[in-house]
Amino acid sequence: MMKIGLADTTFARHDMASDAINELKSNTTGLKLIRVTVPGIKDLPVACKKLIEEESCEMCMAFGMPGPDPKDKVTAQVASTGLVQAQLMTNTHILEVFVHEDEAEGKELATLCENRAREHAQNLIRMLTHPEKMTKRAGTGQREGFKDAGPVK
Repeated sequence: MMKIGLADTTFARHDMASDAINELKSNTTGLKLIRVTVPGIKDLPVACKKLIEEESCEMCMAFGMPGPDPKDKVTAQVASTGLVQAQLMTNTHILEVFVHEDEAEGKELATLCENRAREHAQNLIRMLTHPEKMTKRAGTGQREGFKDAGPVK
């Protein structure tokens, strides 16, 4: 049974990990999902690294919702850099699922959060079980959470 790590935050205003868990359980079997919740996005890199090293997770998803202020953009970049570093240190993919609070408002923001989480869960399934399906999507302008941009013509 493959172990998948999911790390999310209490700072986020939407429970994206639950959306992803729902998507994973609805579309695949044979996965053991291990979820941890940390205070903020800068805590996600170590949470994912621990899931990989201590829980033997084969892949992780990191869910975060940076705020709209300039300091939040810096914090998001720091967290993103940490997630890349954790991937390199463990040789394991960590799918970063961030939704910035200023990407949308109200119900549209909630829909964006859910869609992005679910679409990244689908990416995880493809990467683990059918990597050739990811290759077929190369250059197609996929946009998780929003309408796909499509290829350049």
